[in-house]
Formats: sequence, C-alpha cells, structure tokens
Amino acid sequence: MKMRALLLAGVTGVLTFAAAAPASAAPGDTTATLAVTGGSLSISVPTNADLGSRANTENGGTISGTLGQVQVLDARSAAAGSSWTASVISTTFAPSAGTAIAASAVSYTAGAITETGTSVTTANNPGNLTGVSAAVTASAITGDNSATWNPTIHVLVPGGFTATTYTATITHSVV
Repeated sequence: MKMRALLLAGVTGVLTFAAAAPASAAPGDTTATLAVTGGSLSISVPTNADLGSRANTENGGTISGTLGQVQVLDARSAAAGSSWTASVISTTFAPSAGTAIAASAVSYTAGAITETGTSVTTANNPGNLTGVSAAVTASAITGDNSATWNPTIHVLVPGGFTATTYTATITHSVV
C-alpha cells in the first residue's frame, strides 16, 4: 500500500505540475496601413522683370527680355498618362500717359525646359498674348514631376510711340 500511495502521490504531482505550466499562445498578426495622399499642382513666377529698352524710331522695333524663372511643381502623384498645361496672358503695356502697346504685340518663347520626374514637356511659344494661351504643356506624366524655364518676352513697339516706361501684367496659371 505504501507503494501505491507513493505512486499515486508521484502521478498527482506530475499532473499538478503539468496543469500549472503556462499555455503557449499562437502568434498574432496585425495589419497596419497608412495613406499617402496626392499633393498639389502649382506654379511659381518672378514678381518683377525689366525687359530692356530701345531707342524710338519711325518704324518701331522689338524689345525682347527674359521674364525670369517660371516653375511648375506637380506633386499630385499623377496616374500614368496625366497631363498639365501652363498658360500665359498679358495686359497691354501702358504708359503713365499716352497710347498703350496692345497685348497682341506681345509674344512668348519658353526657351529651354528643365524637367524632373517622368513627363514629356513641350514649349508652345504663343505669338499673341491677348487671350489665355498655352505656354508649356506636359503629357505622359507618371508620378510627381516639375518643369522650369526662363521665358523671353518679345514686345513689338510701334514707331513714333512716346518715350516713357510702359508696364504690363503677365499672368501665368496651370491646370
């Protein structure tokens, strides 16, 4: 009987020990997400530009000068094949007194375009800034991109105009 009691005590001890051991848990997975949203499409332009001067003549002539750096930043994370168009328009070149030079006498040459990202940019070089005209377009865009250029503005000054300073507003936009 002593043996049975000892054996029973030993088995009970093993069972108690087995029951007291912690159970192991299966590993757990957590799915974590985050969102990157598209940014904006923007254009930056210089605030002032001096296009130069020329002597007045009976026949007139052209004054050409660079406007300064124009830059389009496209952080929209655009889908493949997206596009944008940078447009330009000019007011008349008005003197403090006298006859203004019409916006139809103002033309625009984009010049060299520096690109980053994936896009195909094209200079449209509008010859008349009376209405909103495409200056530079980008197509075949994939993801973020930018384009920078320094346009030359050409103003055909008619002969016999008043010798003074003429001022216009040249406005760029992008869509």
